[in-house]
Amino acid sequence: MNEEPLGAAFNALADPTRRQLVGMIAERGSVTASEMAREFPITRQAVAKHLAVLQEAGLAEPARNGRETRYALRRQGLTDAAAWISDVGAEWEARLGRLERHANAADRRST
Repeated sequence: MNEEPLGAAFNALADPTRRQLVGMIAERGSVTASEMAREFPITRQAVAKHLAVLQEAGLAEPARNGRETRYALRRQGLTDAAAWISDVGAEWEARLGRLERHANAADRRST
């Protein structure tokens, strides 16, 4: 897994406004910056800047349709981030399982 895009994805998702935008896009399938700006206490220009960060991180993709640009999620960016979280979680599960078995064996020996 390439660490650079993954780092960009996590950096983009570190911002709560961008996480809310991702949630809105996921819920609706695609949405314009103007539609999103109506539901946030920030300007359309601020939404556009957040969308640019999401786009650069490989998490959102614009599609021009006439005069409007609709944004949809790029599944691969989210899939890569989720896979990394899953891998790290599995590694920690294994480590904690070994620690628990070691502690249980030590308890049995001491009794």
